[in-house]
Amino acid sequence: MSLGAEGQLRAATAADAGAIRSLIFRAGINPRDLDWRRFLVAVDSQGKLIGCGQVKPHSDASRELASIAVRPKEGRRGLASRIIQRLMAEAGPPLWLMCRSDLAGFYRRFGFVSVEDPERMPRYFRRVYRLATAAARFLPGDNPMAVMTWPGV
Repeated sequence: MSLGAEGQLRAATAADAGAIRSLIFRAGINPRDLDWRRFLVAVDSQGKLIGCGQVKPHSDASRELASIAVRPKEGRRGLASRIIQRLMAEAGPPLWLMCRSDLAGFYRRFGFVSVEDPERMPRYFRRVYRLATAAARFLPGDNPMAVMTWPGV
């Protein structure tokens, strides 16, 4: 898929693995399970990676929209939205995600809905949600985790 003068969206290749890891670490998001074979990447007109995302499978058969990251100087141009839309179109429902609660509104635009009851979450998400909720009691700030699903449960 073309991004116009900005470049293109394409499936990642093995050569993208290092740039994906670097972007994820700089974005400060979960660096686990960064298998380049699951990634969609956005590259600029020179082929430099400027954004990425993946659909990550879990052992409980749930699938997670994850690792959505865009270089800061590329932000506010809709690149993350295009990555998300393409991943959703290719993967189909149901998809789950975890994000800071202040980002839930962003994901609602794509049809994701919040799931508040841990008993309605797949096992993987229930476990992570409970750990994060317990840890939040000891950490400063008020950005608890949101667990969301598309197209709802």
